[in-house]
Amino acid sequence: MAHQIIIWMSAFLCLVQVFSMPMPCQLQRHLVGTTYNLLRDMGGHFPLECLQDNNVFMVFPATAFATSGAPQLSSSGAKAIYETLKNIDTLFGTDELPTIWDQHKLEYFQNIIYRQMKESKCMMGSVNTRDYLIRAKMLNTYFRNIAAVLKEKNFSYCAWEVVRKELLYTLEFILKHNSDSLLWSNRT
Repeated sequence: MAHQIIIWMSAFLCLVQVFSMPMPCQLQRHLVGTTYNLLRDMGGHFPLECLQDNNVFMVFPATAFATSGAPQLSSSGAKAIYETLKNIDTLFGTDELPTIWDQHKLEYFQNIIYRQMKESKCMMGSVNTRDYLIRAKMLNTYFRNIAAVLKEKNFSYCAWEVVRKELLYTLEFILKHNSDSLLWSNRT
């Protein structure tokens, strides 16, 4: 009898532990910041030998991240950030990444991107707003242009540096202008 009670209590405690774990369906600001720092630090300053490749102009879709405080727009802003992370993950999913970058930071960067996507994927379940579709279209065009630069320049080191510079700007913009779309958390 005592043995059966211990088994039931153990099962109950396990269930309580599992169901009490927070499962925020939001992007975490500190992870976006970590992503930015890793991307910045994996390659250092923009290399002088790549200045001739730095004449690529890509229109940054700032309005894709615009929020006005309204819950629906803030939600669309968070979904735009999620789409951005998904696109970054796709770009970095190639085997043609620069070997000159700090490989440990690169791997950690890829893991953090994947973690953010996995932890916030649930917010994509309610994507029905016209507002979001316009944002997604702008982001898809932006990331297609980035991918085209890589392909046009045969995934060269300098092409990746141009992409890294562009993505740093994107992540910095998100951190500065989308605080209401990101969960402020100290959890790692």
